[in-house]
Amino acid sequence: MIDTAMLMAAGLGKRMRPLTATRPKPLVKVAGKPLMDHALDRLEAGGIKKVVVNVHYLADTVEAHLKARKCGLDFAISDERAKLLETGGGLIRAKPLLGDKPFICANSDNLWIDGPQETLAMMQRIWNPERMDALLLLVPLARANCHTGPGDFHMDANGRLSRRNTAYVAPFVFTGVQILSPSMLVNPPGDMFSTNIFWNRAIEAGRLYGVSHQGLWFDVGTPQAIPVVESMLAHG
Repeated sequence: MIDTAMLMAAGLGKRMRPLTATRPKPLVKVAGKPLMDHALDRLEAGGIKKVVVNVHYLADTVEAHLKARKCGLDFAISDERAKLLETGGGLIRAKPLLGDKPFICANSDNLWIDGPQETLAMMQRIWNPERMDALLLLVPLARANCHTGPGDFHMDANGRLSRRNTAYVAPFVFTGVQILSPSMLVNPPGDMFSTNIFWNRAIEAGRLYGVSHQGLWFDVGTPQAIPVVESMLAHG
C-alpha cells in the first residue's frame, strides 16, 4: 500500500485569471469546494496518510488552508517561495520529504471521479516497480472533459507508453495523476524543468506505463471550464 503522495500546488495559475489575482489556483472553488480539496479527498479515500504539498504563489494562503483542514492527512510543505521550479524541479526539491518508496503524485487543477473501481487502488494493483519507473493515469481523448489539446500518449497492449507524433492527435491524455519511483528522480538538468525530462528517460528505457481511467475526468484550467464542470457534476 502506497501511503505517501505529492500534490502539485505551486503554479501561478495564469490561465485561471482573473480568479487567481487574489487567490492561488488550488483554492479556486469548483462545486463549492477548493480544487485542492477535491484532490486531497481522493488521496485520503485512497489510503494516503502523508501529503507533500509544494507552494510558491500566495504560499501563506495555501499553508493556512492546509492547517485549517480537518482530516486524517499529515502535511509537509515543500517551499518554493524563492523560485518556482516547475514540476520536475518541484519533485527534486520535495524528494527528501517523499522518502525512498514509490509515491502518488497529483496535480491540483484536475478533478476526477472514480469509475467502477477506486482509481488509486486500481493503479496500485497494476503498479510493478520491477518494470516501471512511472505509471500514469490516462483518459481517452474523447472523454477528456474541458480539455482542448491533441492528446499526449499512445499506449500499447501491455500499457507501455510512447509520445504523440506532433503531426497527429494521440488517443490518451495525462490526467495529472501518477505513481512514481523515487529512483527516477536523479540527474536533474537544472533547477527549473518539467517532469517530461523524467518521462522521456523512462520511455527510452521502456519503463513508462499507463492505465486508462474508468471514471470521469475534468481539466479545470480556465474560468470558463468551471460552470461546465459544475453542470456536468450536478446532472450526473
